[in-house]
Amino acid sequence: MPRNSAQFAILAGGAIAGAIDITYAIVFSGFRGVPAARILQSVASGLLGVGSYRGGAPAAALGLFLHFLIAFIWAAIFYLASRRFEVLTRHPVASGILYGAVIYAAMNFVVLPLSAFPGRFTFVPLVVTTGVLVHMFGVGLPIALATRRAAART
Repeated sequence: MPRNSAQFAILAGGAIAGAIDITYAIVFSGFRGVPAARILQSVASGLLGVGSYRGGAPAAALGLFLHFLIAFIWAAIFYLASRRFEVLTRHPVASGILYGAVIYAAMNFVVLPLSAFPGRFTFVPLVVTTGVLVHMFGVGLPIALATRRAAART
């Protein structure tokens, strides 16, 4: 792992969060009969629009790349915020859980509506509940804990 604390926080936090989130999406959707490639193409649709679903494996690969890029960006935002607001690293569990909820809301109510993603948010209790919980404990928390660990190294 990189010696630089910023690199560690962003790469470790983003990689763990991205892996947990995409694994959840693929497994959860798989139970509903949606293939993994379709999930990855839906990520790419934020950039390519509905055409991503006709893009085959290249669109799926783009979706995987974009998914992790977004996870690294969220990790970078948290890391940068933690440099200004030390409470984020003093209380990484609480701040990470809250950050995950913020990420879920921002992605669903800001990022996706502003992207070329062809779908719109619909409230399906099971989907929303699991999505929020995964973002809280599987996205925000690993990002905060990686940032805390990086802060402890400096």
